[in-house]
Amino acid sequence: MSDNDVVIKKSIYAMATDPVYIGTGGYTIGRVDNTIVRDPITKIPKIPGSSLAGTWRYYVALELQSAFKDEYKKDLKKREEKKDNIEELFSSPKNWMKYSGNRFARIKCAGKDDEPQSNDAGHCGHCIVCKSFGYSKNNNSWQGMLFFSDLNILFFPVYTRLGVRWISSPSLLKEISIDVTVSDNKIKTKVGNEKTLNLGWLNLEVEGGYTIDESKIPQEIKDKVDINNIIIVHDSLISQIINSNLEVRTSVSIDPITGAAKDGALFTSEAIPRGTIFYGNLRVFDKKSFGDDNLPSKDGILEALEDSKKYYETLGIGGMTTRGFGRMKVVLKDKDAQPNSGTTQNTESTEEAKNGTKS
Repeated sequence: MSDNDVVIKKSIYAMATDPVYIGTGGYTIGRVDNTIVRDPITKIPKIPGSSLAGTWRYYVALELQSAFKDEYKKDLKKREEKKDNIEELFSSPKNWMKYSGNRFARIKCAGKDDEPQSNDAGHCGHCIVCKSFGYSKNNNSWQGMLFFSDLNILFFPVYTRLGVRWISSPSLLKEISIDVTVSDNKIKTKVGNEKTLNLGWLNLEVEGGYTIDESKIPQEIKDKVDINNIIIVHDSLISQIINSNLEVRTSVSIDPITGAAKDGALFTSEAIPRGTIFYGNLRVFDKKSFGDDNLPSKDGILEALEDSKKYYETLGIGGMTTRGFGRMKVVLKDKDAQPNSGTTQNTESTEEAKNGTKS
């Protein structure tokens, strides 16, 4: 990765440690009341890039605000006095926190600016949060330097007679440059000698084994998912299998007076289950060629993302995060680099496939 690169690309891998619920914003008539976002073409559930960008913006702002010393947390006038020694504003500051515009930062730099016409409230327009994710203030608008794609499903957990297996398809694996083929209405497993195998309620013929380049999959993902437990299905089946094996929860509203369930308040929600692996990408656009030299560096922005991604493991993403939804582990990798350059391609498996996730 060169400092002269105008655009830096990073791959994003994520593993759901809780069910993930990104709602469509309304009710529908069907199997569930509260449906989740799906790709309009494949009908496969996904995490929209807007949800990822919005939460990550908040987490960068949260990480930055938590690093301020107590006397500077709310006093912007005291911060201005330290404009030549901004590192003194923070307790053990990281390099990205030393960006000069961070002295204007406030927690309201996260989220939507509720007072876009005021210079004294809402987005400050100067800090690494505003410069990286964008803002609009009076007559001044800034697109931002970060671009997020949707997080699409790469491996999806399904229960079988042999235990949990993670399914994928040739089109999904192409996203990480893995080429594999499978016949229509058939599946491939690592061993390839199971004859038939159920994926939820579908019982499909196993046409043989597969060989994939395991170095394409980050070690952080392989620590959680046994590669031997991956199953390849045809592209025509992947959407049906995923949508038939989503987690569905039934809930009811409680009357605060009686402590009992309200009449007519029963509803169901669907979610992407725990253990699902997602894949997407982000881009960092260096806009110094626009004539503005007072911008955070590309490396500084990436460092801020690395330091703040930990909040996805505790605060999560999407809706109903206080009810057991939303947590996930996020991994950033160089787009064009091999995640594990020292790993050789595994051509034959002599071990029996293990059930479930690794501990």
